[in-house]
Amino acid sequence: MIRKRRKKKIKLRHIVLILLLIYISVIMLNQKKLMRDLEARRIELQGEVNVLQKEIDLLTEKIENSDSLEFIEKVAREELGMVKPREIIYIDKGKLKNSFFNIFKRGTN
Repeated sequence: MIRKRRKKKIKLRHIVLILLLIYISVIMLNQKKLMRDLEARRIELQGEVNVLQKEIDLLTEKIENSDSLEFIEKVAREELGMVKPREIIYIDKGKLKNSFFNIFKRGTN
């Protein structure tokens, strides 16, 4: 009778040990999945940081060049519509599809 009881205790220890190993394995697998997800997120964010850094560099360069005559002339021509003295501007009507001038063209028809 003592032998049977001893065998049960050994089996119970084995079951507890197996359950503990299964629990640890599940935890390790979850940790591994979490690490993969975090690494993928880190790579994604690093890509965004690189893009933003390039944009910052471009804007910094624009700020540094904002005092140059070329930049001032570009802004005056493109944004303010200014022209140099005795300069003649030609407008190609074929390129004007959705332009301000087409409003007048439609209104006269």
